[in-house]
Amino acid sequence: ISTDSLKEKIDEVRRFLSVALRIANAHTVDFYTRDVWRAYMGMDPEEVLTAVNSGCDRTGAPKGKINVNTTYGFCDVSKKLVDVPALLRAAEAHSLPGLGVCVQRQRLMETLRVMDGNSEEPLLPDEFMSSKKAHEVPAMAEVVAALSRCCKVKQVIDVGSGKGYLCSFLSMQYNLQVFGIDCSSTNTRGAQERNRKLKKFSRAYQKHVQFSSNHEVPNEETRDRWENADEREERMPDHQIPTFQVQEEEDKNGGKEREQIDMAEAQCSLSPDQKDTSLSDLSGTREPSEPTNTDLENPFFSELAPDIVEQSFPRVPPSQLSAEERERRKRENLERKARNGKGKSDNKNLYSPLTSYVTAETELRKLITELEDAVMVGLHTCGDLAPSTLRMFEAKQELRAVCSVGCCYHLLSEKFDEDGHECESGVYGFPMSRYLMEQACFCGRNARMSACLAMERVTVGGGLPMESLFYRAVLHVILQDHYDAHKSERRVGNVYSKASSFVDYVRRALRKLELDELKLTDSVIQSYHDLYISRMNEMVAFNMLKVILAPCIEGLILLDRLCYLKEQENVFYSALVQLFNPLLSPRCYAIVGMKE
Repeated sequence: ISTDSLKEKIDEVRRFLSVALRIANAHTVDFYTRDVWRAYMGMDPEEVLTAVNSGCDRTGAPKGKINVNTTYGFCDVSKKLVDVPALLRAAEAHSLPGLGVCVQRQRLMETLRVMDGNSEEPLLPDEFMSSKKAHEVPAMAEVVAALSRCCKVKQVIDVGSGKGYLCSFLSMQYNLQVFGIDCSSTNTRGAQERNRKLKKFSRAYQKHVQFSSNHEVPNEETRDRWENADEREERMPDHQIPTFQVQEEEDKNGGKEREQIDMAEAQCSLSPDQKDTSLSDLSGTREPSEPTNTDLENPFFSELAPDIVEQSFPRVPPSQLSAEERERRKRENLERKARNGKGKSDNKNLYSPLTSYVTAETELRKLITELEDAVMVGLHTCGDLAPSTLRMFEAKQELRAVCSVGCCYHLLSEKFDEDGHECESGVYGFPMSRYLMEQACFCGRNARMSACLAMERVTVGGGLPMESLFYRAVLHVILQDHYDAHKSERRVGNVYSKASSFVDYVRRALRKLELDELKLTDSVIQSYHDLYISRMNEMVAFNMLKVILAPCIEGLILLDRLCYLKEQENVFYSALVQLFNPLLSPRCYAIVGMKE
C-alpha cells in the first residue's frame, strides 16, 4: 500500500472513532455512578444484545461496498447510539481486514521469494512449549529467517525475549546467532534454565525415537507441567530458581514415559552385542547393527550456548582409557565436526540471553560487542517497547530488517492524552508517525484498554468476566455513598478471584483499601447487589460494544506504526502482516520492514 493510500485509510478510521470512541473511553468502574448507559445509549440493552449476537457471525472483510451512515448509528442531536446494525457495519468496515491494508503471511513469504521446500528436519515445537507458543513461534521464525536471508545477515536481536522460545527456535532450526534481550533477570535466568531442560529432554527424546519410532512422545499433561514450571520460575527470585528442577520433574512423572526413556538410555549404554541381544528380545528378530553416535551428532545440542548446556561426560573416565582408545575418540570427534561443518568457527550459532532495559536510545554495541548487521524482532513486546523497537530499527544502520508484534496497548504512553502520565524520556509510544503527530491524535487509556479485548474469541463464545466487572462497579457505588475513597489512588486489584460472594468481595476490597468494613452490615452490602443486579444486562451490552470497537482502535495504533516506517527514507519495504490465527493469538499482526 502506498503512503498516500495509507493516510486515506487512517483518516477513515479517525473519522469513525471520533464518533464511536466515547463508548470505548467510558470506564466500567463508573458505569452506575455516572449512569453510563443512559448517557450514551438511546435504546434498551436487549435490543443491543440481539443486534450484536445476530451480527457476530460475520467476520473478516465485508462482502461488498458498505454505504456507511455519516453518524455511524449515533444520533446527530443527542449523540446517543440509536442504530446498532449501522455501528456494527461501520466497525467491520474500519477494522484492519475491512480496510484491506494487511498482507497475509504466505503473500509476504512469496514477496521475500522464499523457497517452499525446506530440506532441514523441522523441530517439533509442540514438544516443549504451549499450544499457543507452538503456533506463534514457527510462524514468526519462518518470516524472520526469510528476512535474514534477504538481507544476507546471520544475527538476530530479540527484544523482550522473555523465556527465549523464539530465540531457541531461530538458533536451532535456522542456524542463526540470536541475542535475546530482556529487562528481567528472572526471565533471562529462566531462559537459560529452559534451554537446559530443552537439551535434556531432546537427548532423551532422540534416544527413544532411535529406539522405536512407535513409542509415545510426552503427552499434553507432561508438556503442561513443564510450561507451568516455566511460569513459576518467572515469578520466583533469581536465587530461588531450582537448578535441578528437570530431574525432580522426571522423578515425579514416572509411568510409561519414564520407562521408555530409561529403556532408550539403557540401549545407548550397551555394547553392540548386548544391544543386538536386547533389541532382538523386544522385537522377536535379531539383525546385525552397529553402534551410532546420533545423540552426539545431533545439531540440536551444538546450537545451544556452552554456558547453558550441561556438558556430557564419558561413562568411562579418560584416565582409564588406553592410548589407542583416546586416539580413536579424538579422531572420530574431528571427523564428525568436519562432516557437520562444526568447529570453532561455528560458535556464533548460539542463543545468548542478555539482561538490559531497552529504549530507542539504547546503544546496542555496548550490549553486544560482536554485533554485526542483524534483524531486530519482538514477539508480543509490551507497551512502549514495540514502538521503541521500530525507532531503533530506523536509527541504527546495522539493523537491516525488523519484525515486531506488539501487545498491551493500555501500557502505551500517549503524547496528546491530557489524562495520561508524562513520559520521562519525552519519546511517546503513540503517535509515532509525523502524519498523526501533526494532527495531535490520541485515543485515551480506556480506549487502549478496550483495544486489548479479543473480539474473535468473544464472538465464538469466549465471553467476558462480567460478574467481576459488575462487582467492581457496584463497589464504586458503595464507596461513593458511604466513604470518601471512591476517587482514591489505591487499587482494589484482583480481589474477585478470592471472594466467595458479593459480600465477601466488598469486605475484602474495603480491607485492601484500608477502610472500616464494620461500618456496613452484610444486609446493607447485599442490598446494593440486589438493587443493581437487574441492570447487569446494561453492562453486558455496553461491554459487547467495546469488544466490537476493539479491532478499530488496535488498527489505528498499528496503522500509525506502519505509517512511521513509510515516512523513513532508508526503509524501502514495509508492511502490516497477519502472522497468526486470531483465535489462538489475538495480537496477531506484525510490522515488517527492510532497509535498502
